[in-house]
Amino acid sequence: QVLVVESGGGSVQAGGSLRLSCGASGDFWRIDEMSWYRQAPGDQRELVATIQRTGTSTYGDSVKGRFTISWEHANIAVMQMDSLKPEDTAVYHCAVVSVGRAAATFRDWGQGTQVTVSS
Repeated sequence: QVLVVESGGGSVQAGGSLRLSCGASGDFWRIDEMSWYRQAPGDQRELVATIQRTGTSTYGDSVKGRFTISWEHANIAVMQMDSLKPEDTAVYHCAVVSVGRAAATFRDWGQGTQVTVSS
């Protein structure tokens, strides 16, 4: 069982910045990947950014150049969001891929944190 906890959401004006944090705890051997997804009302869930254990990161086209995901700790990833736009408004969820006993891989989700950007 992996507990995923997100923090850092809030409200900001367009052009502002927010920093989201995702932490994982529980019974696992290692974290292989952390990703942020977002979903606005009426929209499909969108992959925002992913960071691998190696440090390799990838981004959705809509956030490239504005968002940066990085490791703060082996089990904590942060995503710096700059130049925020109203269309970034959504609930942001963190997904964690972990490796547990017998090399089994698991994906666990956090509860989500609201990001609201006003124009």
